[in-house]
Amino acid sequence: MINDFAIQFQELEKTLASKKGDFELFALFLREGSPDKWDLILAAPWIKQEESADLREIAQKIQTTLSKEDLLKLSRIILIDKKTPMLSTLNRSVDIAHGIVEVKDSNFFGLPIKHAYIFTSQKINKDKLSACKQIS
Repeated sequence: MINDFAIQFQELEKTLASKKGDFELFALFLREGSPDKWDLILAAPWIKQEESADLREIAQKIQTTLSKEDLLKLSRIILIDKKTPMLSTLNRSVDIAHGIVEVKDSNFFGLPIKHAYIFTSQKINKDKLSACKQIS
């Protein structure tokens, strides 16, 4: 059963995607052995790895969206470079946009994951990226 915590992130992903552009990956991972501390995993063509402005904007949106109790469940935000081979593998394995796929007891990016919610996992081609830039 999908919990309220995951539903809040699904709505957050939709909001950010409509404002900034599509994500290639937007997911919550609960690492094996983690005491109910989730990692938010993100990849998007518009996120600049070397700049903190995008990350700061995402963090601010999270802070204004989640309750204090839910904020305490979030461990960190991890930006995945779009050139990471495992991102392409995940995009091929799970193809979803603005939904929720729940995964348990799996391995992503070489890490054992106890539980995951994947909201968007998609390969963004150049045509789609151009359309996103025109909207923004």
